[in-house]
Amino acid sequence: MSIDRRKFIKSIGLGTIMLGAHPFAALSSGIVLPDEGGSLDKDAYTDDGSQVQIGDNIAIAETEYGKVKGYIMRGIYTFLGIPYAAETSGKNRFMPPRKHEPWTGIRPAVFYGNTAPQDVYSRASTSYDMFVDHWNYDEISENCLCLNIWTQDITDGKKRPVIVWLHGGGFTRGNGIEQDGYNGENITRYGDVVYCSVNHRLGVFGFTDLSAFGEKYKDSGNAGLLDMAAAIRWIHDNISNFGGDPDNITVIGQSGGGAKVCLLATMPEMRGLIHKGVSLSGSAVRANQPKYSRLLGEYIVKEAGLSAAEMDKLQDMPWRDYMTLAYRAAARMEKEEGGSGMVRGSFGPVGDGVHLPEGEFFSNASSPDIPMIFCTTFHEWGVNRADSSQEGITAVQAIEQLSDPYGEKAEEIYNAYARNFPEAKPIEVLILVRSSRLSVIEAATAKKKQKSPVYMAWFGFCPSLFDGRMRAFHCLDISFWLLNTDLMITHSGGGARPRKLSYKMADALLNFARTGNPNCSSLPKWPEFSIKGGETMVLNDICEVKNDPDREGRTVLLNSLKQ
Repeated sequence: MSIDRRKFIKSIGLGTIMLGAHPFAALSSGIVLPDEGGSLDKDAYTDDGSQVQIGDNIAIAETEYGKVKGYIMRGIYTFLGIPYAAETSGKNRFMPPRKHEPWTGIRPAVFYGNTAPQDVYSRASTSYDMFVDHWNYDEISENCLCLNIWTQDITDGKKRPVIVWLHGGGFTRGNGIEQDGYNGENITRYGDVVYCSVNHRLGVFGFTDLSAFGEKYKDSGNAGLLDMAAAIRWIHDNISNFGGDPDNITVIGQSGGGAKVCLLATMPEMRGLIHKGVSLSGSAVRANQPKYSRLLGEYIVKEAGLSAAEMDKLQDMPWRDYMTLAYRAAARMEKEEGGSGMVRGSFGPVGDGVHLPEGEFFSNASSPDIPMIFCTTFHEWGVNRADSSQEGITAVQAIEQLSDPYGEKAEEIYNAYARNFPEAKPIEVLILVRSSRLSVIEAATAKKKQKSPVYMAWFGFCPSLFDGRMRAFHCLDISFWLLNTDLMITHSGGGARPRKLSYKMADALLNFARTGNPNCSSLPKWPEFSIKGGETMVLNDICEVKNDPDREGRTVLLNSLKQ
């Protein structure tokens, strides 16, 4: 894929200057590259005109429910908070998403929609996590089924590839713009794609399985999943009005969002509606067992003191009260019954045999068969950025920490990973074990049962933040894929070094969105993943393909878990 980066940079204009003073500005752009000689392109700063346009006849688009009006930010049409389905409170709680009522006139679409009910992450001024991730939460309510769209044009009749972002936070937290790195302006401008992000029901509102109480509630355990499916269908039916191609939709997500990509890629309803998938630092090959999800629903009704005939009262409870009740019931069930069967946590998608298989994903002939990329980071779960005391631990101390949960196998596991990564310090070997690729290899192996190609990546870029202790942590790669390393600077550190890798990764993503193949001139040849070869694109300052680079460590780890 060939893109004129110099032209792209000039089109950004003054937007990036604002980042110096306001690195967290929600609608800033964020990339200004030096030219080949190392100096900034002065032409990028010559236009000091208005950077945003909004008015009576600007950025107006038609949807199935009525017209919406957004704005143009640095040449990118931006529409925020568009409803794709009705409010989910009251009689709609626990129900599949329902169509929104049409509106008259023109509906403003100028700010992000409500976040689904949840316990939000700490936003304390003393929180390093808040500094790093800069959580964005505004209104929280059950009127949360909305999406955002960025596009270069809505009037030129082009059919651009569509990229749909599914946020992280497991199945209990998050929203479509919870991190600044989710912003779609840069990838839209650079790649001439249409970028969307989606909010949907979460936790106890998205995945309370009350199917034991009759036909009315048969889909309640997967309401949040059906929200995502409804959003995809809305995009398919409406995106041509925003310059997008309904027959070329790529779903991409990270962490819980990566698992959501796998869920959609196995839903029969999504066949023909999604065409590629990118699963980052999160995957899924099975859902919660209905036996246990239904039992949890029964615990909730019992905890509420309701009979089966009275359970509709759960729909009328204030959302905070219901959330407290449901989690209390889950804790009680955990204590009395144990948590076996709940592979996605107490409240997550259910293998109901209708929307999701009861067994392993990707094995149903009616499921979508789409090309997929799987990617994880080197140091997903070993972040010790705020604590330097662990940096100097010895191999013996690292093994001691691995003894729970691996017992007498801890030393064997540690040594196997140390042989795979001889230059890693003991703390880094410890983190590599804790961040093992077992689940992503399992998912890719399951996906190989289908015909479409599978590609594997492993992200290893380590920013200099926190004296180098940040490493390639969970979430770090998001801003690289979406060209937001200078916007999410508390992840990447900003500047030329992460920016160079970001362009390579964005080129691969964009080519994959267009063709189903991530190969591009920016990276070495990226072969398909095979079970035998384990071909993996390592994404770092130097990008290279390695054949199953952690096979020995992972094999010893897997064998220890089987014993």
